[in-house]
Amino acid sequence: MNTALATTGKSYGIDSPRAQELLAAARAMGPQLRERAEQCRTQRRVPDETIADFQAAGFFKILQPEQWGGYAMDPQVFYAVGLEVARHCMSSAWVLGVVAVHNWQLAVFDDQAAQDVWAEDPSILISSSYAPVGKVTAVDGGFELSGRWSFSSGSEHCQWAFLGAVVPTPEAPFDMANYRTFLVPISDYDIVDNWDVVGLQGTGSHDIVVDKAFVPEHRTHKSMDGFLCNNPGNAVNTAPLYRLPFMQVFVRAVCTASLGALEGALDDYIAVAKTRAVGPLKMKNDAFARQLATEVKASIEEMKLTMYRNFDAMMDCTRAGREIPVEARIRYRYDSAVVADRSADLCGRMLKAIGSGGIRLGNSLLSRHLDILASQAHVANHSPPFANNMGGVLFGEDNVDFAI
Repeated sequence: MNTALATTGKSYGIDSPRAQELLAAARAMGPQLRERAEQCRTQRRVPDETIADFQAAGFFKILQPEQWGGYAMDPQVFYAVGLEVARHCMSSAWVLGVVAVHNWQLAVFDDQAAQDVWAEDPSILISSSYAPVGKVTAVDGGFELSGRWSFSSGSEHCQWAFLGAVVPTPEAPFDMANYRTFLVPISDYDIVDNWDVVGLQGTGSHDIVVDKAFVPEHRTHKSMDGFLCNNPGNAVNTAPLYRLPFMQVFVRAVCTASLGALEGALDDYIAVAKTRAVGPLKMKNDAFARQLATEVKASIEEMKLTMYRNFDAMMDCTRAGREIPVEARIRYRYDSAVVADRSADLCGRMLKAIGSGGIRLGNSLLSRHLDILASQAHVANHSPPFANNMGGVLFGEDNVDFAI
């Protein structure tokens, strides 16, 4: 893994002292995160104390611009912290991932948007729901936005929301090329408490309802600008970090929690194997149990290395001022999407291997498995479309996905 040096001479990579401090803080939180995991599930939200711990440790600053007190570090650092948190509580890691990554996205909006959000308090957080379900009407100076969006994780901890919608034109009432993210303050929306699910209960991913809110032009971000890596915010935020494609940054925030939870599931599996016995046979001496543990461990390390390798390559391009090849972006997108699938499969096999005890409510491995299964419901973790697109490109067809 690379240690990245910005032109200032500061170290922003995963081997830097600050990165190591952040990782040490994440590891130190492990016992408390595990203690709060049941509270997280039953209250259907990440505890306020956990959000406060994340704030104090600087986790929300990792991708935030330096002008707002952030660290503007390499994404590899952000994902490494997320992996460690997810090892202990996947819901907490999920909320950290999808909320803290918004500090990166706000940096690529017109700078006035960041002024609107952070001028008085740079610790203000933003939730999101990117589904293109909003109704948009162009008005003087911006847009009128209405709609109801689902799955806004961590919304109760946030004062703003990113919401997705397509700006209609006479020629194309619904063309995803005209998709934008709209930034809306909490005074303009209601949170509908309806998060009743079997996995990732602690993410508090409630609905957001907006009724005819005015959104100025500067509080919108065109998805095509994100695809082209040429955003309004780049006029102010010039670090290579902010030249990355938006979807590459966001989707890793989603799949990382699944991978970290799989590592926690392996911890649980090993703990069971060391003590479980059926008659005279001890599980830790069973060849199948040993082979499964080996396969899971090797798979975890492979997926981690893939994640770091992909971002090492992308950051090398942005630092050199080169475009990231579209073919590579397609592959990176698939690499991300398949993580949740692989994690669910491996976790399910471990759950089966520990026997009848695995179906009891409160079993930690079962809880992790349900969390990982829930993560597959996110569109970014639905791998078949990305595999289809990549296969088509390999066969000589044009890329059809601009969310890469």
